[in-house]
Amino acid sequence: MLYIVDDEEVLRDALLWLAQSRQIQAKAFASAREFLDLVHAGLPFSRDGDCLLLDVRMPEMNGIALFDILSAQQLTQRLPVIFLTGHGDVPMAVDALKRGAFDFVEKPFNDNSLIDRVQEAMQASIKAGAAFDVQTRLQSLSQREREVLDLILQGRMNKQIADDLGISMRTVEVHRAHIFDKMQIKSAVELAGLLKN
Repeated sequence: MLYIVDDEEVLRDALLWLAQSRQIQAKAFASAREFLDLVHAGLPFSRDGDCLLLDVRMPEMNGIALFDILSAQQLTQRLPVIFLTGHGDVPMAVDALKRGAFDFVEKPFNDNSLIDRVQEAMQASIKAGAAFDVQTRLQSLSQREREVLDLILQGRMNKQIADDLGISMRTVEVHRAHIFDKMQIKSAVELAGLLKN
């Protein structure tokens, strides 16, 4: 999903049309506060990736202030931000990029170049979402399941794991089943592949 936050209605409409021309779902917001309401309600992340096109200069709350809020909530990896500005200066661009913005584009912009960057940001969002999902699954493991997982990844067999941890083989089998269930995988090979990425 492409989110567009810009106080200029004409630009919002043009960006919505541009996204539609590339089959990208998009929603537009007239202010940072309006978009923040969606964030507070629980921003739905898309499997197809997400991106925020954010105008720098807007009344009430500017784009940099909104970016700071999103950064503080650790949302900017799953929701890469591309700043748009008609009044951009190099120090502002450098600062935004250093603080994690995906890109900084000056108005007027080349439509194709901008939408190409949006698609790249959405791909980065997909990767960040997958990494976040794996971390969430790992955090659901108990301490003992984590120990068993580490030994599985070392190629140890159930009997060896039981000996290493001083538990029964049946207990190892139960832990292994819980690990596979929580990590949403069916084999040690699949587990290794998931954690390698």
